Amino acid sequence: MSQRAFLGLLAAGLALLLVLALTSVAKGSTPLPLPQILSALAGRWAPDLQLPEVGLTLQRIVWDLRVPRVLLAMLVGAGLAVVGVLLQTVSRNDLADPFLFGLSSGASAGAVAVITTTGELLGIWTLPLAALAGGLVSAVTVLAMVNRSVASGPEKLILGGLATSFVFGAITHYLVFAGDQRAAHSVLFWTLGGLGLARWDNLALAVLGLVLLLVFATTQRHALDALLAGDDTAHSLGLAPRRLRMQVFAVAAVATACFVALSGVIGFVGLMVPHLARALCGALHGRLLAVSALGGAVLLLASDLLCRTLLAPQELPIGIVTAALGGAFVVVWVMRPAPQ
Repeated sequence: MSQRAFLGLLAAGLALLLVLALTSVAKGSTPLPLPQILSALAGRWAPDLQLPEVGLTLQRIVWDLRVPRVLLAMLVGAGLAVVGVLLQTVSRNDLADPFLFGLSSGASAGAVAVITTTGELLGIWTLPLAALAGGLVSAVTVLAMVNRSVASGPEKLILGGLATSFVFGAITHYLVFAGDQRAAHSVLFWTLGGLGLARWDNLALAVLGLVLLLVFATTQRHALDALLAGDDTAHSLGLAPRRLRMQVFAVAAVATACFVALSGVIGFVGLMVPHLARALCGALHGRLLAVSALGGAVLLLASDLLCRTLLAPQELPIGIVTAALGGAFVVVWVMRPAPQ
């Protein structure tokens, strides 16, 4: 892909993201017309732009409820897609994503533990902090297995991640049955993902996860490109594949915990988007990371919009939509003709 075509792709993606963002702010239990949305966003500059005057209630709906949700969808979607790129590169497995490697399941177990047992001991931060703690525990578990198995080949990483996912999944289900049954609806929504926790005061956690990912992936993009050619090639270029894999898993685990702490378990974004991005811009990470981040933001924002409109005013867990899309994607991917 030429540089001009790549810039055109980014521009088209950003335009689509903007349209989805405005549509997402407009849709909800109280539909809002575009001029009023623009006026609320413009604030005190609205009269200068000849936009209609809006009341305080509408401004609060836009700024306090819908804009944070849109931003969280973008941050989590972009982050999960970048995590998927990194995991697929270091594991050399096309089906690798944060859920498959167990990085999401521990965070879910932590959140369910406080929902069913302790309640909100620390106020609004109780759920995110519990999910972050659970995610870090699962991350340490995966990293311990990676440290022992990476020398035996990347295929061992998949088995270790699956084992971690199953164990923490079992813990989650036990907590559901052993805890407060009245919290079952909250548990179901959490384990299937959602963006209802989005607030200005907790978006920093998602920002932290995405910045950590992008800084690491950008600085290591050439090493990741070398790893695509195999460990022997990476060694010949003076790289240490085992150490790089450990670093990738550590960064991916912490970032995933940050995302899951706010959104719950959202599967398949990290699986689908990297494949679609590679088809558009190739496998080299300089462009792949940018296209994947943008694609992840578009996919999750569109999925959230679909969740809020399919059964309005009831809201579907976003994991239902991403799982349906992901399942269809895997079927198409598996059934595609083998290259000649």
